[in-house]
Amino acid sequence: MVNSDQEQAEVISACLLAGRILVENGSEISRAVDTMERIAKNAGMDSVQLFVTVTGIMLSVDNQPNAQVAGISHRTIDLDKVARVNELSREFAVHKIKLSQMVSRLDEIDNNTPTFPFWQKLLASGLLSAVLLIVFTKEFIDAPAGFVIGAIGYAVFYFFNRQFKVQFISEFFASLVIGILAALAVKLGLGVYLDNIIIGGVMPLVPGVPITNAVRDTVAGNLISGPARAVEALLSSIAIGCGIVCVLHFL
Repeated sequence: MVNSDQEQAEVISACLLAGRILVENGSEISRAVDTMERIAKNAGMDSVQLFVTVTGIMLSVDNQPNAQVAGISHRTIDLDKVARVNELSREFAVHKIKLSQMVSRLDEIDNNTPTFPFWQKLLASGLLSAVLLIVFTKEFIDAPAGFVIGAIGYAVFYFFNRQFKVQFISEFFASLVIGILAALAVKLGLGVYLDNIIIGGVMPLVPGVPITNAVRDTVAGNLISGPARAVEALLSSIAIGCGIVCVLHFL
């Protein structure tokens, strides 16, 4: 049982921080709710009420006058952070760590989790483009062009996203560059099928995780977060499509 207001505040802080990290980094809402409830229960606080969306988390405790809120201002995909929070929750459940240690480690996960260097992301994007081009089109001849153009497209997306912080604009310009480069590759004889190169090149931009989470949240009954994520994925798809259409219109 939680025996003091200070302990209760620490539990609430841990729940909100864990939930925020999960939602910000690509977790479905049901996972975030389940993790927060488990943390509270394992800390001896059973009377927790949660309301979680993709833009904020609200937590209240019975017999307490005020609810606590954590805003979510940005979202990305970092499943390493999601896995680390889940593992930390399991360690707390079996009493391997104390509550104060969990809060400290959650803060470390939030601020100091290492990420892959840019060149590795670039290489992975190129490989993804080339491999999926082969998988979807059954053609190998355009794989080298797909590799290079997919990597360049991701680099454009990365640059614009860091500069403007608006994902849809970044995806539009990245797909625009992909379309232009694909057309040039075919014209210069470096590629054969324009459609195949474009299909491979845009694969790193496709919002696969948001679409999956939108379906899972909707099926789980989260009728606010599910449609909201579906709209977000739809806008990303429209931005990508508009960039390609702009290029094809002038060919």
